[in-house]
Parts: sequence; structure tokens; C-alpha cells
Amino acid sequence: MNSANDPKAVGPRIRMMMPQLTPLEARVVETVFGLRDFSEDTALKDLAAEAGVSEAMVVKITKKLGFSGYRDFRTAVSNYNRLPTAEMHQELSADDSSREIIQKVFRTSINALEETLAILDVDGFDRAADILAKAGQRDFYGVGGSAQIARDVAHKFLRIGVRANVQDDSHMMLMSASLLGADDIAIGFSHSGNTTAVIDAIQLARKSGARTIAVTNYGGSPLAQIADIVLCSTAQGSPLMGENAAARIAQLNILDALFMAVAQRNYQTAEKNLEKTMSAVASKRKDRLP
Repeated sequence: MNSANDPKAVGPRIRMMMPQLTPLEARVVETVFGLRDFSEDTALKDLAAEAGVSEAMVVKITKKLGFSGYRDFRTAVSNYNRLPTAEMHQELSADDSSREIIQKVFRTSINALEETLAILDVDGFDRAADILAKAGQRDFYGVGGSAQIARDVAHKFLRIGVRANVQDDSHMMLMSASLLGADDIAIGFSHSGNTTAVIDAIQLARKSGARTIAVTNYGGSPLAQIADIVLCSTAQGSPLMGENAAARIAQLNILDALFMAVAQRNYQTAEKNLEKTMSAVASKRKDRLP
């Protein structure tokens, strides 16, 4: 997946940069995506007038987003807007029927999966799988909903005999991170990439010599900047659902794929351990039957 050439990656790429923009710059970007008729025919002066800023400001913002200039930005966004997935994301309304609510929620999740697939760093993914498979100790750090994602993947790994510790308390994170070494790995889970407890723990894990991975929705976030490997999801937000709901689904899919990749690296052992763990659970259930 070459995200630089994939039209699906344009929206996510811009969204991931939004936290690094000033409020004025972010408003200009929001103006672009709010224009239904934005196309390759949209003149720089017209967009500047619509956003209430100078033409020079618009060009500066496009370059800050990683484009060579306004024309490059306009072409990329126009191509992105023509994609079927670009139409999938629709805001929920108080007047929506149950069928419309279901369709909008599902389409938002489908869109998040499509765009996350487009931006996923496959080389980073492979490195993460290699390190996880060989690590002596595996620490997973997360708070709130991110801790639930960490627990889900730890549960999957345990089924194939790959043990991981999940910490959701800031003190426990730091204590555990301080005991890691060069053969270990720490993964920080944070949708925003701004969770202080997770950032502090990942920093300490690095200082202790461990390799680090960030699972986040923002590639330019503080957590992403300090991690050795970044696995990014992407999701469009809405006033009611926020970004977290769809991003959580995308992150779970990234981690399901990571689980499969780790299992593949020692398939016979994984298969043997899976049989053991599933047999243990099945026998316990039989014992409880009347």
C-alpha cells in the first residue's frame, strides 16, 4: 500500500495533520471539505474569499499539510472527493429513521476501515510483528476505551501462548515500564496520542531500553513522535459519535492482523498453544454442566 499515491489516503493524511494546525488554519481546511462543489476548477482566490483569508495563507496551509502547493492540494482533494467512500460518512440527524441510523453508523465504520487500510505502514507493521513475536516481556498501556482495545488483543495473544501485561493505571504503567529491557516491547494505545499517562510510560520504557509501538489515530501526536513504530488508524468524527467509535473498529482490525502475523511467524507453536488454551476452557465448561 503506497499511501502517497492512493487517493483514499488523502483525507486521512489531512485529518492526521489537523491537530498541528492553528484554529485559523484548521478553519480553512474545514471550509474546503465543507464545499460540495470544490473541484479542480476552484480558483485559489475564490477559496481564499470563502475562508476569509489571504491567498498566501491558503498556499502556506497546503504546504504545511505536505503538498507542494495549492494546485497539488486541489487535485488530491478533488480526486478524494470523487471516491465512493468519501460519500459514506454522513452526520446523524434527529430526524433519522432506525434504518438510516444503522446505515450511517455502518458506513462510517466501513469508511474508517477503507482509509486505515490505505494509510497503514506495512513495513512498520512487519517490524512490529517481528518484535512482538520475539519479545521477552510485552507491556500494553492504555486508559479508558484504549485499555479495552489493549485487553482485547492481549486476550487473543494469550490464546496462542504469547503473554502480555495490560496496565491501565498510571503508577502501574511506570512501575512496569521501569523493569523492561532491551529484549522487551511496550505498546501505547491512545486515540488522541495525547494521553499523558501512556506517553510517560512509553518514554520510560524507551529509557529502559525496550522497543516501543504507538497505536493511535494521529501520526503527528506526541505519542507517535516518541515511539519506534506507529500503527495509525483514521476515522472521521461526528458531533454525536465522535471519532473514537469508528477508530476503535479500525484499530481492532489492525491488531487482529498483527495477531495473525505474529502467529504466522511460529505457526506450529501457535497452533499447539491454541489447542491447549481452548481445551482448558472447554473442559472447564464441561465441569459446570449439570
